[in-house]
Amino acid sequence: MTTDATRTTVTIEEVAATAGVSRSTVSRVVNGSTAVSPAALEAVQRAIAELNYVPNRAARSLASRQTHAMALIVPEDTTRFFGDPFFASVVSGINSRLSRSDYVLNLFIASDDPGDKTTSYVRSGAVDGAIVVSHHTSDTFIDRIAAVIPVVYGGRPVRERERDYYVDVDNRRGAYEATIHLIESGRRHIATISGPITMPAGVDRVQGFREALADHGLAEVAAEDGGFTADGGTIAMRRILESGVRPDAIFAASDLMAQGAMAVLAAAGLRVPDDVAIVGFDDSPVATSVTPRLTTMRQPSFAQGEQMASMLIDLLAGREPDHVTILETELVVRDSV
Repeated sequence: MTTDATRTTVTIEEVAATAGVSRSTVSRVVNGSTAVSPAALEAVQRAIAELNYVPNRAARSLASRQTHAMALIVPEDTTRFFGDPFFASVVSGINSRLSRSDYVLNLFIASDDPGDKTTSYVRSGAVDGAIVVSHHTSDTFIDRIAAVIPVVYGGRPVRERERDYYVDVDNRRGAYEATIHLIESGRRHIATISGPITMPAGVDRVQGFREALADHGLAEVAAEDGGFTADGGTIAMRRILESGVRPDAIFAASDLMAQGAMAVLAAAGLRVPDDVAIVGFDDSPVATSVTPRLTTMRQPSFAQGEQMASMLIDLLAGREPDHVTILETELVVRDSV
């Protein structure tokens, strides 16, 4: 026999998994919303009966009291956040969408704290939902936040689940096309300065780079992690040169890393693009501030911010947006190839 104690251990996430729907759909059914399809309603009701799910009345009461605030959570240090133009563009896109709504944005830069303060604040009911950008495999505190409020991810989540919502760019394809551009310019000894392998964007861009080389029968001459920062690009480029490798081209997985690499190449007496061609990724203001101007893959970070905010607004309004939105990248040809 099922006891009351065991019944209350069933979570809304378990009901969603059993019913094959999102957590927000279960929440709408539990709270009596009519914005649910008949098929979803039947599936949720069947799962509730099967699992003997008993809704938490206090949680339901809290969920109905909207704050009209959402959190932007960035698990990075302040230097990276304020030094990378990508974040400024994403925040501008989010703010643009929220300016046409009743929502305000709370920013959490969560690097110096393992997520405890951020998690406590978010779980207290201070915000209705969260957008998470630039997350790593070590950022497990995000799971505790996603268990209580709707979350939209900027980029593919590190532990992607079927019911996750996220907006990403086609990182693999963008890196592939950047590398193809180098190959078609006649370069054959190509290295990469990658982002962290703890981040899906870092992994996907390395994958695209290697696929392009493989499709043309080439092998990478070097690969170094530059951490998506200018200093990281500097260190990575030094390591490549100090190893004795002399690449004739570099795919840098961010404009900031390309900037750092170009400074090292110049100090070593190597000319861009005559001796070493280089392609970045972002098309941030950095691309036109360096000399020569940087050929790069443009990612629509402003649009990504707008799309994430729209997706979260839809979730909070009881609408069911597409789980995944993938935005395309575009090669911007300048002078570094």
